[in-house]
Amino acid sequence: MRAADPRCALVTVSEAATRLGVTPRTLKYYEELGLATPTRSKGRYRLYEQADLDRFARILRMRSLGFSLTAITELLKLPFEAPADAGRPRLSPAALAAWRASLAMQLDILDRRVAHARNELKAAQALRTQLQHDLAYVDQRLAGAPVDVALQRRNARGGVHERDGTKTAPASETASSINTGHQSRAIRDADAALARQRPVPRPAPRGPGHGGNR
Repeated sequence: MRAADPRCALVTVSEAATRLGVTPRTLKYYEELGLATPTRSKGRYRLYEQADLDRFARILRMRSLGFSLTAITELLKLPFEAPADAGRPRLSPAALAAWRASLAMQLDILDRRVAHARNELKAAQALRTQLQHDLAYVDQRLAGAPVDVALQRRNARGGVHERDGTKTAPASETASSINTGHQSRAIRDADAALARQRPVPRPAPRGPGHGGNR
């Protein structure tokens, strides 16, 4: 059992759980796995210092990124070496090599996740821009702008839509693999909805002066 450091502010398991946004049971479970070792009060209550909270925060980040508890346990159970004057034995070269391999593997997993997240963010940003153009087009049509004018303005902002629904980006933009055929369909659907909302003009009755008795 670790002796409490009087220089560190200690918190109870309930307060630690509140700060980390988890339940006390979650922290106790990580303790059972050997991922943390809290101090104990005279009444045998768990007490956590800032180093424990930092460790729990790291565990929670790894869990949110999809790391298994087995991988987290393997990584975090490896202790950092104490200073030379502490009298604790140093890690062997074999232990250091195993630790390095584990760290390199976790970094590789994170690098792949970061690359995937960046691609998703890029696609989401492109789609958001396209939806903004669609919304601006519909707003213009609702305001009474003619179809040709609204389309011309939209094309100037977001590229030209071909007859087959695909989008040809301006030369200043980089090519994108996102299919934008849904945009032209959305525009056609909006036009159809607008047409249904407008009253259909009825022809004026044709009297004798209008050729009605021919």
